[in-house]
Amino acid sequence: MDDQAINQVLLDTYGKLLARYGPQHWWPAEEPFEVIVGAILTQSAAWINVEKAIKNLKKAGPLTPKALRNLTAEEITDLVYPSGYYNVKARKLKAFVSWLGEKYDDSLSGLFSKNTANLREELLLVYGIGEETADSIILYAADKPVFVIDAYTRRFINRRGLKPATESYTAYQALFMKHLPADSQLFNEYHALLVTLGKDVCRKNPACARCCLNVTGTQSAGGRYPCSLNLR
Repeated sequence: MDDQAINQVLLDTYGKLLARYGPQHWWPAEEPFEVIVGAILTQSAAWINVEKAIKNLKKAGPLTPKALRNLTAEEITDLVYPSGYYNVKARKLKAFVSWLGEKYDDSLSGLFSKNTANLREELLLVYGIGEETADSIILYAADKPVFVIDAYTRRFINRRGLKPATESYTAYQALFMKHLPADSQLFNEYHALLVTLGKDVCRKNPACARCCLNVTGTQSAGGRYPCSLNLR
């Protein structure tokens, strides 16, 4: 399939998902630092449990880098317990706020003034921040156009018939970055819609018969998915 065809498939898919699910208003947070905290806590966790952890942090005091630095790792562990892997996540939060204070004097505007490539490079050097978390921060907190790749996105791409030659994070991300306009709002909404699709019907055991991308109206069978038939 050539680039123009892939571009059209991705745009058509976005249109169908938006028509089916509507705007997702993601990321649900009051301000950018809360987005960052959520991006770290949501690693290997359901969002409903992350919300509980964030609520606990807010009850303990203002959700700011300085406030988190003033809490002990043990105190943060207790507060983020609902998000799972709480000991590790407490260390990750402490590492981030320590780094932000030392290097940027807690200024997110200073951090976000970096261009996307440099910002990503810096974030990846912070303990506990991998590619998906870094890109979530860049897209949802810094409002810069980078496409976030997660398990839902990979599953969708594979079933849609667009699986890249290599299964690296970079290869999946390039599929979107190369074939869609570099628009943070588009990337924001598209990723959120794919998460909703993955939770609703495109699960490990998919409910293809009721998926808005299904072109046959039938359930998947024989290792083929109805959403991919029009790509062959």
